[in-house]
Amino acid sequence: MSTDAAGGDDDLKERVTNFLRRNFPQIQMHGGSAAIQHLDRESGEVSIQLGGACSGCGISPMTIQAIKSRMVKEIPEIETVHADTGMGGGGGGHEDGMSPSFPGETSDDESSSDEGPQAPF
Repeated sequence: MSTDAAGGDDDLKERVTNFLRRNFPQIQMHGGSAAIQHLDRESGEVSIQLGGACSGCGISPMTIQAIKSRMVKEIPEIETVHADTGMGGGGGGHEDGMSPSFPGETSDDESSSDEGPQAPF
């Protein structure tokens, strides 16, 4: 690998790290952590592992979805984000049959109502 490519990877890794710190401070405030597990500049893929209090947290699927949707918009080199809590199912599997909802979204499923608190982001 050339020095330029390694420097570019370091720069991209730094931008991903800063993105996580800037956009999701509540992860740390609530005792959780987010770490880059894998970063492939060529394919534009990054894998993020949420840990600490994020493992088993009820809103971690919403946090994961927010990370996935925002990162590809804010960091042009990133095309695909893989994120999970390591608690099986990859964080996006929603084993309970429910998927996270976000403010302003409407659901096609009229039978479910989401009256719980909304995520702080």
